[in-house]
Amino acid sequence: MRPYGVQFMQGNEACVYGAIDAGARFYGGYPITPSSEIAELSAELLPQVDGIFLQMEDEIGSIATIIGASAAGKKSYTATSGPGFSLMQENLGMAVYAEVPIVLINIQRNGPSTALATRPAQGDVMQSRWGTHGDHPIIVLSPASVQECYDLTVRAFNLSEKYRIPVILLGDEVIGHMRESLIIPELDELKIINRKTPSAPAEGFKPYTPGEDDIPAIPPYGTDHIVHISSSCHDESGYSHNAPQTADKLVRRLHRKIENNKTDIVQVEWFGPDDAEVTLIAYGVVSRAAKQAVIDAQKEGLSVNLLRLITQWPFADEQVREALKKAKAVIVPELNLGQVVLEVERTNSFKTPVFPLSRIDGEIILPSQIVERIKEVLK
Repeated sequence: MRPYGVQFMQGNEACVYGAIDAGARFYGGYPITPSSEIAELSAELLPQVDGIFLQMEDEIGSIATIIGASAAGKKSYTATSGPGFSLMQENLGMAVYAEVPIVLINIQRNGPSTALATRPAQGDVMQSRWGTHGDHPIIVLSPASVQECYDLTVRAFNLSEKYRIPVILLGDEVIGHMRESLIIPELDELKIINRKTPSAPAEGFKPYTPGEDDIPAIPPYGTDHIVHISSSCHDESGYSHNAPQTADKLVRRLHRKIENNKTDIVQVEWFGPDDAEVTLIAYGVVSRAAKQAVIDAQKEGLSVNLLRLITQWPFADEQVREALKKAKAVIVPELNLGQVVLEVERTNSFKTPVFPLSRIDGEIILPSQIVERIKEVLK
């Protein structure tokens, strides 16, 4: 029986319920700490809704299976962590280029390599954006609670289907393994988006002919509309076409369909007073500590607010510039050596002082550490 209403569960479990409620019916994966609960629960629940769970021999095969299942018309997903995410990069690029919607859940752990396999980190931020080679767009969402593990998984499928692009849910070990209450709505309360289907006749149909929104209506395999999907440069027929102008036109369209819709895709949360001397910019588990730091700092008479990045990519340039324009200083706490802080500095045309706060020892950043950093900056 499908749960609804107030529940108490783990973040990884919430991802599975969100995926199934979004309409996902295929999971191909390989277990890896700290994401394994997603595979385990998917194996239990998918057969109950006429779905399929398939454990592959490795992560390369895992992402290949979900690309194939999605091309056949089934909403598909996988889950992994650092080393597995690295193995998925080549096929992730194929899905971007071939415009096959999939959802990839990455529950980040400490690295590089095996490192501290059960400890949290946020070291995959840039890999999620640039891990697969070539110029390509991507959508990445960053949950900060068990509720958002559910909500943003549903949103990940909606964005993936709408824009025909892989979407990465970039969690972390703490959010994946923590348990807290969440509300699962009735199915009829959810907004579910499904990919466009062709309205053109089957005869002479070209699957990669984009609409005015730059998004093609590619049919699943097995319909009257013949479809060819290629990871090579292709024209509107889907077959290889290696002319320079074809390559340029295709990649620019892939970027345009995301950049032109950033107002729909980019999601942030402001917390604290509108006009503050110091703005914190954080995401994921660190944003929880940052919220508490804002509360604690205000009790000490310090003027602080928080800009939480829910959409990691495309980057929230407009909102970050707003923060840089208003604040006297910006602090970016994150569980890496400064990946998002570099993006903040990239957008900083106001010459506002920007300060990192990094931790990479497998422990989380505490609110007290952020408050101490605020005091140092204000000096």
